[in-house]
Amino acid sequence: MAKKQEDLPSPGAPAWMATFGDLMNLLLCFFVLLFSMSTVDAQKYELVAASFSNTFSIFEAGGTSIGDGMLIGNGVSQLNQLDQYFTSMGKSEEGEKEMQGAMEEVQAEKLKESEQLAEKIAEALGEQDIGAEVDIDFTSEYVQLTLNGALLFDSGKAQLKEASLPLMGKIGIILERYSESIIEVEGHTDNVPINNSQFANNDELSSFRALSVFNYIIQNTNIDPSMIKHSGRGEYVPIADNATPEGRAKNRRVEIKVYHTLSTY
Repeated sequence: MAKKQEDLPSPGAPAWMATFGDLMNLLLCFFVLLFSMSTVDAQKYELVAASFSNTFSIFEAGGTSIGDGMLIGNGVSQLNQLDQYFTSMGKSEEGEKEMQGAMEEVQAEKLKESEQLAEKIAEALGEQDIGAEVDIDFTSEYVQLTLNGALLFDSGKAQLKEASLPLMGKIGIILERYSESIIEVEGHTDNVPINNSQFANNDELSSFRALSVFNYIIQNTNIDPSMIKHSGRGEYVPIADNATPEGRAKNRRVEIKVYHTLSTY
């Protein structure tokens, strides 16, 4: 009996070639995708990246769509709508002007608040009969009381003079009216070097003078110590010319700043 002829392999490509072909197709699609992404406008791409870096959306509240419900995730075709969105949200020149106007309005309101506070404190200084000893000024953040250093301290000293205590007592009474405000005490000197047994330089002298005023206020008023701070500014913030004796006398001073309720302090 004749042997049965052996089965021959079926015609066609080997199996590994099909896998290889699939791989090539995937690589082709990958490079086509890269090429298509490279044509995105760089500026618009940065806008998209910036929006996603904040909240994964372009809305502060977490929304993810623009226009009539179209999602950014649908593709780069919505970059035109994204430009329009940023423009409508104030990136235009008109929006910037409106923002600037709002900031100026806030600044004007803060300046008005300081002016009203300055008027009240000036009236209180007159009632205490110390208006001549205290200079008053204000900014949009605070009202400032300036005391000449010669009224408070002996030369090169940081201890309050006995003669200055009645003045400090009256100032304490006024400050108590604003105990809910932040109060800052700053010490200042002229630029004449100092080096005595107590202080190595003007920085130390100004700091200890501010501390002396701070301690007096804490010990003789009901103001919460957490609402008062003190610092020494040395010779670095002059208000007059240090080349003259009169200018140096003005620079030796203590400033008390009372911040109002609208202050950003």
